[in-house]
Amino acid sequence: MAQTVEMTKLLDQPMNEVFDWSDSTLPIRDAVWNHYMDEDTHDTNKTADEVAPYMSMKDDELKAAVEKLLKK
Repeated sequence: MAQTVEMTKLLDQPMNEVFDWSDSTLPIRDAVWNHYMDEDTHDTNKTADEVAPYMSMKDDELKAAVEKLLKK
């Protein structure tokens, strides 16, 4: 259980505390979810499938993937 909590800890950090290019106070998890919900015309099942890989990424992979996805 502790390993799972540690693995997802970064997902719960506010965007603006992890990325200097973001001013959003949303947790990373919510920012990624919102992005895919908007892209998938609010199809929850499709969004859940697309967000699932982010839940098991290591911190460095997650940071790179989120930056690629959300940095404008």
